[in-house]
Amino acid sequence: QVQLVESGGGLVHLWGSLRLSCAASGSIPSFFAMGWYLQVPVQQRELVAQIISDGNTVYADSVKGRFTIYRNNAQNSVYLQMNGLKPDDTAVYYCHLTNFWDRQIAWGQGTQVTVSS
Repeated sequence: QVQLVESGGGLVHLWGSLRLSCAASGSIPSFFAMGWYLQVPVQQRELVAQIISDGNTVYADSVKGRFTIYRNNAQNSVYLQMNGLKPDDTAVYYCHLTNFWDRQIAWGQGTQVTVSS
């Protein structure tokens, strides 16, 4: 079992910045992806960014050049630095850890990001 605890999020103005944090604990697999999905009402969760256990990163086209994902291996944590925020970024952001061995996905509790214009 993997547990994820998120922090960060909040309300910012147009072009502002926020940093999300996600700390993992429990049985962390050797081959995994960890990062964030976002969700707006009545829509499915969408991948924002993730970092693979080998260090490779994946970003949604909409956030490339604005968001940066990085990790602290010693703390089993990942961070999402969000710059140049726009109202379209407003959503609940969920941290995830996907175990590539058994395809199990753990989710964080979600954190609200609101960008005002």
